Amino acid sequence: MPRATKIVATLGPASSSREVLERMIRAGVDVVRMNFSHGTAQDHIDRATLVRDVARAAGKEVAIMADMQGPKIRVGKFEGGKTVLEPGQAFILDATMKELGNNDRVGLDYKELPRDVRPGDTLLLNDGLLRLTVEKVVGEQVHTTVVIGGDLSNNKGINKAGGGLTAPALTAKDMEDIKTAMSFQCEYLAISFPKSATDMEMARQLANVAGEPWRHKPALIAKIERTEAIPALEAILRASDGIMVARGDLAVEVGNAAVPALQKRMIKMAREMDRVVITATQMMESMIVNPVPTRAEVSDVANAVLDGTDAVMLSAETAAGRYPVETVEMMAAICVEAENAEEIALDASFTNKKFGRIDQSIAMGALFTAYHLGCKAILALTESGSTALWMSRNKIHVPIYGLTSQLASQRRMALYRNVNAVLMPNFSDREEALRHAEALLIEQGVLKPGDTYAITCGEPMGYPGGTNMLKVGRVG
Repeated sequence: MPRATKIVATLGPASSSREVLERMIRAGVDVVRMNFSHGTAQDHIDRATLVRDVARAAGKEVAIMADMQGPKIRVGKFEGGKTVLEPGQAFILDATMKELGNNDRVGLDYKELPRDVRPGDTLLLNDGLLRLTVEKVVGEQVHTTVVIGGDLSNNKGINKAGGGLTAPALTAKDMEDIKTAMSFQCEYLAISFPKSATDMEMARQLANVAGEPWRHKPALIAKIERTEAIPALEAILRASDGIMVARGDLAVEVGNAAVPALQKRMIKMAREMDRVVITATQMMESMIVNPVPTRAEVSDVANAVLDGTDAVMLSAETAAGRYPVETVEMMAAICVEAENAEEIALDASFTNKKFGRIDQSIAMGALFTAYHLGCKAILALTESGSTALWMSRNKIHVPIYGLTSQLASQRRMALYRNVNAVLMPNFSDREEALRHAEALLIEQGVLKPGDTYAITCGEPMGYPGGTNMLKVGRVG
């Protein structure tokens, strides 16, 4: 059985050479993440071209996810690059400061901070490693006392415990970056720090307008990393095509202890709402410098797989780590082992399901039939990829093959759990299409004589949302 859980890997200095990138893709990368917090527009365009070329050479289509930077809620720069804060000392965050910071004060990239905080608030810097308590706000200066000290270097992030920072999800830079991402037609656009469905709706409108010259509409991923996003989760999901459980900033705002339960809740809700979900942050962190992961990291990846995540994500591990290829190989092996341990109880999950659409009903019927007949594979002839997506929302140890004539749909399906996307010609005749689909899977070694398979398609052929037929075939 092929690996069901997909792997998202971040491009960076460690993985931008043609040779390393090809080895990573061959090792199991399904989606390449491009972090727009770093690099110029031309850098991203060049890297996207490289990804397409290398994927083609490796014989595998991968999706590209453009990850927007979002608001820069950070301190400024210091004399000498950093300072050391001691517990109990006073420290000022000064929105008007233009010179380099020192041990007494530092400037702010985020100028609205003095209006977002009040005495008694807790500020967490550098991913929560430093903790400051707000004593008073004087004009544009936030006076604090250091509770937990340590090294504070240039441009480290600021979070407010419990949330409440008013920074908009989409900045002027993001709006320009969306245009860049649309110029190379990324399949997925990840939006940082959304607080509401409105943030995602605005991002979709911007992306659709920017993609219009290429008739391209990307899928949108909402990165859940703000406290305010939790109560709005259902609305955000409805306005998005998927979410990322961005455990870094989220943990700083809600507390580390709250994250595991939130992760399970988010994965479950996303699957129930037919959305994709990516689990991210520190999954294989130790492999940035070590050739093997910790036992805890192995368990973390395996638990995300058992929870039903579509994909697990690597950040610095592949962007800047010493072992980018080995990390991908290890993550792929962990995913396969976890999937082999899954318990499948399809009947129970179907009991309360109701379907209002013919194509959704056909997709669910294919799952049910394949499960009970012990089919070797499920073949979904799909233009948009929606049929394969619906099938993939249910755990079933029967591989799903999304056969499409659309290259954009093939690449988008690269993120769907348990879906193998295959490009095939567009046929107007149904029987000819079914014969070709079977032959294609025989050629790939998926089907052999005597195997049964379930296949879905629509008639007339070639129209998105038109799936209305389910057939069980046997290879002669």
